[in-house]
Amino acid sequence: MEISEETKKQLLGYQENEITEYHIYRKLAAVQKNPGNRRILEEIADDEKKHYEQWKAVTGREVAPRKLSVLKFYWICRILGITFGLKLMERGEADAQEIYREVPEGLADVKSIIEDENDHENLLVNMLDEERLRYVGSVVLGLNDALVELTGALAGLTLALQNTRLIALTGSITGIAAALSMAASEYLSTRTGESGENPVKAAIYTGIAYIFTVVFLILPYLLFEGYYIALCCTMVVVVLIIACFNYYVSVAKDLPFKRRFAEMAALSLGVAGLSFLVGFALRKCWEIEV
Repeated sequence: MEISEETKKQLLGYQENEITEYHIYRKLAAVQKNPGNRRILEEIADDEKKHYEQWKAVTGREVAPRKLSVLKFYWICRILGITFGLKLMERGEADAQEIYREVPEGLADVKSIIEDENDHENLLVNMLDEERLRYVGSVVLGLNDALVELTGALAGLTLALQNTRLIALTGSITGIAAALSMAASEYLSTRTGESGENPVKAAIYTGIAYIFTVVFLILPYLLFEGYYIALCCTMVVVVLIIACFNYYVSVAKDLPFKRRFAEMAALSLGVAGLSFLVGFALRKCWEIEV
């Protein structure tokens, strides 16, 4: 059937998307150590190539992949995890499915393509066994504890001590001690539980998440002389950490972002506000000058 130039341009965009994702899946499959994951990635890549050929039969043209997109998603998967990277990519593919429905069915077997794309998402959910996602509960524990406890401690210390270096020193000691304590608690909790997780790895993930959070929250007190400026910067860092982490989990595990982000942010900032008032009250009550 005859198609207009505008429709052909639209179809070439779909065609380019399919060949781009084909190369992404192939590239990722080549570096997979898990044979099951590698096999499924190769199968999905073959499906993407099939879709490319379907669109090519209509447009009559070869299309090159978007090399920057291939590199972008490849490295996102390598750095942040294959589950996160592919689901991030599949979100864009889900948007494309809505557009596919607007294309006349006589042009290609559109329904088949959409069904295949839905199967892709289900395969991705069921196929991957990433260590970082298995231990995401331990990361949440370390991150959440550090955000709530240390944010509160720093807010209270800011008004009580009013010296950025002293606040940084006290906060660092408090944070490191709390990180070791949390890691030990997670080790004992995992060892006595039935989750099937390795207690040593669970403790390491919890401790590392806590330590990284401590470093980022203390950093403003090492960079700025004004303790109120440092506190404001720390609060901004808290919100950014919460936003980034919850976005990662929401994509990788298909969880709602806004509600989880709002709860975590409200908890951390609420504790910080209360601790700030406690620091002010204790300073006035004990008449301490540093």
